[in-house]
Amino acid sequence: MPRRHPLTAGAAVLALAAALTACGTTADPNAKEITVYSADGLKSERGDGFYDKVFKDFERQTGIKVNYVESGSGAAVQRLARERTNTKADVLVTLPPFIQQADGKGLLDIYRPKGAEHVAAADQDPNGRWTAVVNNYFCFIYNTKELAKPPATWQDLTDPRFAGKLQYSTPGVAGDGTAVLIKALHDLGGQGPALAFLKKLQANNVGPSSSTGQLAPKTDKGELLVANGDVQMNYANMKTMPHQGIFFPAAKAGARPTTFALPYAAGLVRDAPHAANARKFLDYLLSKPVQEQVSAIGGGFAARTDIHPTDRNATALAAIMKGVDIFRPDWNDLTKNLDTYLTAWKTATQS
Repeated sequence: MPRRHPLTAGAAVLALAAALTACGTTADPNAKEITVYSADGLKSERGDGFYDKVFKDFERQTGIKVNYVESGSGAAVQRLARERTNTKADVLVTLPPFIQQADGKGLLDIYRPKGAEHVAAADQDPNGRWTAVVNNYFCFIYNTKELAKPPATWQDLTDPRFAGKLQYSTPGVAGDGTAVLIKALHDLGGQGPALAFLKKLQANNVGPSSSTGQLAPKTDKGELLVANGDVQMNYANMKTMPHQGIFFPAAKAGARPTTFALPYAAGLVRDAPHAANARKFLDYLLSKPVQEQVSAIGGGFAARTDIHPTDRNATALAAIMKGVDIFRPDWNDLTKNLDTYLTAWKTATQS
């Protein structure tokens, strides 16, 4: 299942770059293909992940091939921005607040896919530039072999036993890493207390990581005891990494654990070279048959509210989320002030 392996992403980028060079800088608008820039987590190294099936079935039904380029959430938007004058991507799939950031940079076009009327208003852009296609939630993971139970609170993460055994992916580069900062801002009472805590946590933190996915195998093996992640990716990983446990630290002792929705959101890229094909793909992602497979194959949560899965994965995911309070971040504030928060985080942690 998905591991978010950086070498796989690099290989995909190099392969696509070679293909684009061979074809010249101007894409054929009539070609039966699309290029998807996506945050990692939905494609499996073993070829049995959600994207693997979606891409294969989409090509079989439409004749349109999907070229896939994987990276961190922030990196995908940065690449799209660099290519603004020579757009190569047709579809962007990334996590908040980076999908909003892409919109703010003028990188997305208006297209409301078929089926979007069944997606909650909070999970799509009111102007029609993006919509959630797989719902998900931020989490932490721990090694269940070495720890009888997970840390209950943020403060527990500063225990000296986690020195050199705790790691979270880099805010601003990885979507889940940015989520660490977002949850800290919410749980700990704003920028001052959150950054003071994350500065203190540096005593245990291994250091930066551009990929959240590479932390899962380290945690499973016991190289790390605690790391960050997201429910979809880490639940899907459990088949091959059985020593992962999912948890949600509470703000303080006695408080309920919290998390927030961190959906994979998709949008049509502005000036997409294969816009018509991209619209068909976005429609396909939100189609009822595909959404019914989100939990069973991808280990995630359907974006459509009219889908009520009863498969084994759906039941297990519901159990994981039981008793966890879900808050909604102020995405407008985060989109506007993300760079400020990231700069403050770098200063506080000397990262």
